[in-house]
Amino acid sequence: MIFMEMRLVKKMSGLVRSNGRKIIRSGLAIFLISTILYACVRVPMTGRRQLNLLPESDLVAMSLTEYKNFLNENNVVNSGPNQEAIQRVGDRISSAVETYLESTKYAKRVKNYNWEFNLVQDPTMNAWCMPGGKVVFYTGILPVCESDAGIAVVMGHEIAHAIARHGNERMSQQMAIALGGVALDVAVSDKPEETRNLYNLAYGIGSTVGVMLPYSRLHESEADKLGLMFMAMAGYDPQEAPRFWERMESLGSLRPPEFLSTHPNPDTRIADLEAQMPKAMELYNKQQEK
Repeated sequence: MIFMEMRLVKKMSGLVRSNGRKIIRSGLAIFLISTILYACVRVPMTGRRQLNLLPESDLVAMSLTEYKNFLNENNVVNSGPNQEAIQRVGDRISSAVETYLESTKYAKRVKNYNWEFNLVQDPTMNAWCMPGGKVVFYTGILPVCESDAGIAVVMGHEIAHAIARHGNERMSQQMAIALGGVALDVAVSDKPEETRNLYNLAYGIGSTVGVMLPYSRLHESEADKLGLMFMAMAGYDPQEAPRFWERMESLGSLRPPEFLSTHPNPDTRIADLEAQMPKAMELYNKQQEK
């Protein structure tokens, strides 16, 4: 009888352990599914579903530090016609974007944004925008821009990356690989240097060629589409966008690796922009009528 009771106790203990593991696995599965569903949102205009696992408010807070660090470590152009053009175009497009988003359910995308537009003396053909509206242009890209409208092509595209939260997507993926999928606050606390480097790579900060985590072709095409609409909303002729990429294509081998490896072929890009042109021109014409 005692042995039977002992066997029964062992059997019951095994069932408890087995059921406990099942419950834990089920709980983890429910937690993961809930997290993914909560983090799965849609990109404005395109409606594409995206996964943002990192709190955007935390990334905005990080951008304040990293933007300041970058400006302190680089030669900022504080005056002159080029700096004034960057500021002028940035103000117009950011204002148009905020006005548009305020009329949609995506108004919170620019919550706590404090737009800043800076130009740095650097021959690299590059520009980027951090969460929170922190924008940097490099002097190296200005000859290709040629005018305010050309600057608007690049400005709209980079602001689109921030509004679409492409950096969040990239950093979420890379944190899962490089930092074991830990929470952002834990990563910052336990591995501050690794987290900072990953953040800078995810947002293309810096001018070192070959180390930037490339945006996917999907992200680039999406930023092209949104950027085209943004510049049109701000009153810049969207037909300048394909012309900008024609100029970029004409550089051939002079184009920097960023535009060879992280961006679609200019011919493909131009064709995609032309396909979106009717809608962009509609927005542009409405702006001209005001």
